[in-house]
Amino acid sequence: MGKLNISRQDIIAPDGIIVIDRDKKVIAFNEAAQRITGFVEKEIIFQDYRLLFRESPSDGSYIEDALTKRKSYSNLSIDLTNSKGQNFNVLVSITPLKPPGKPIVGVVFVFRNTREMASMVQSLREKTLEILNERNRLQAIFNSRVEGTFTIDKEWKITSFNASAERITGYSSEEAVGKHCWEIFQSKVCRNGCHMECTMREQKAMLNHELLIIHKDGRRVPIRVNSAPMFDAGGEQIGGVETFQNISDIKNLTSHLEERYRFENIIGRSKSIQKIYGLIENVCQTDSTVLITGESGTGKELVARAIHLNSERKLGPFMAVNCSAFVESLLESELFGHEKGAFTGAIRSKPGRFELAHKGTLFLDEIGDLSPAVQVKLLRVLETRQFERVGGTKPLQVDVRIIAATNKNMEEEVGSGRFREDLYYRLNVINIHLPPLRERMEDLPLLVEHFLEKFRQKFQKQIKGISPAAFHLLQKYHWPGNIRSLENALEHAFVLCHEEIIQTEHLPERLWENFDQEEICNETAAGDDPVKQAEKLHIQNTLAKFGGHRGKAAEALGIDKSTLWRKMKRYGLA
Repeated sequence: MGKLNISRQDIIAPDGIIVIDRDKKVIAFNEAAQRITGFVEKEIIFQDYRLLFRESPSDGSYIEDALTKRKSYSNLSIDLTNSKGQNFNVLVSITPLKPPGKPIVGVVFVFRNTREMASMVQSLREKTLEILNERNRLQAIFNSRVEGTFTIDKEWKITSFNASAERITGYSSEEAVGKHCWEIFQSKVCRNGCHMECTMREQKAMLNHELLIIHKDGRRVPIRVNSAPMFDAGGEQIGGVETFQNISDIKNLTSHLEERYRFENIIGRSKSIQKIYGLIENVCQTDSTVLITGESGTGKELVARAIHLNSERKLGPFMAVNCSAFVESLLESELFGHEKGAFTGAIRSKPGRFELAHKGTLFLDEIGDLSPAVQVKLLRVLETRQFERVGGTKPLQVDVRIIAATNKNMEEEVGSGRFREDLYYRLNVINIHLPPLRERMEDLPLLVEHFLEKFRQKFQKQIKGISPAAFHLLQKYHWPGNIRSLENALEHAFVLCHEEIIQTEHLPERLWENFDQEEICNETAAGDDPVKQAEKLHIQNTLAKFGGHRGKAAEALGIDKSTLWRKMKRYGLA
């Protein structure tokens, strides 16, 4: 916002005041009189008033008349002599001081410099024009904001309503101004403990509240709002201001991300996975730095995103950097940004991932591959939350949560001197270790069914399941690529399978090339598909947990109610 350039001189009293006693001595001489005449108080106090009329003695006769004849004068134009001996014109009022029943004891001489008055008039015109220009500028800013903005008075009536508010609500400014805010927004929280009530009652800002309003055409619109009280120049509350943003697109994207990265998508019921669920739930309530360890393909980024999306930072950005994907010089620029001309090719300034992740989460994948130089700089950022861009000198402050991940044994890396011990302990505040798939094979049925459902939707194929022999092959494989490798294997099978059941031949060759096909079939006991048995048991347990309530069970299972009903009928549970 612009500021009006108003000096102290613009607001001080313009009138010089002199008090002269009956002995014709100056006994009072205010600050304005000193400014106008150039005399300081100690030079003039107890001096003969005629010192001020050296160059115009005839004008001093008005003082004499006031003292001897009790005459009063107003708006009298006379000349005074300043401290430099120069005459200048003033407008004066002269009033005798006469207590009741007593003789005159002195006069009060009040004056203004006519040139200064003309200057003040001109200054006032300029300030008025400046204020009008500022008002027009602020009005333009008000109406150009992407956020809807409106103000209310103490009676809760809308006093201004910008163009974005018109677009988001469907109401014009003419329709909104003068109405109570709840008549326009029609939210369920209106007059029922809404954020603006807290702002008006407690006189404090309320930030990042989400609610639904009703558009003029009847649509429900999700918005995110901020509100703050408004005060007049005397500090008295005169109303409130609110900004709000349509978050329909953000809600749709967040819904998609939360569907993908919610806890339920960290599939498994093994003890190790249950322990990870508990760790994630606790970590989400804090801002502590997290180190996620585990082999490639175990889902480290999945866990990092789940932590972010279930934390208080979920409305902030999630920035991911693979530390092994850049050479040292480029990684430093990628993390901390650079200034124009910092190196060859730096044709403009660029913010780094730390800046972009402000108020959110920065995920540093493959942290074990950081070079020693970048390790030093990262350690300083973790300690001070400050850094400088490459080629810059200005320290930048950031509010970022760090989640790091690695597939390396960090204690071995520290022991060999390849990774700084102090940085390791800074990162390893909370450790979440993801076990490899071969150590949690009891989760295999759930994982397989999860990916089967995913690929049914992706490929639009009605593949019902996987044969016992093919499932047995999945059980016998050691899965060096972990869950990512399992997902790829089942996608491979979906591409090749044109039947209702995935067979061993549909799986990638690497899974069965070391096994005899007949041996696999003989080892597999005849009977129900183990995946279906696991799914049936899972559905039974979930229904029992919610007392048979299909809606709650479907939500917990992460499937539609109609899908749950179809599966219940298939397994004889309906």
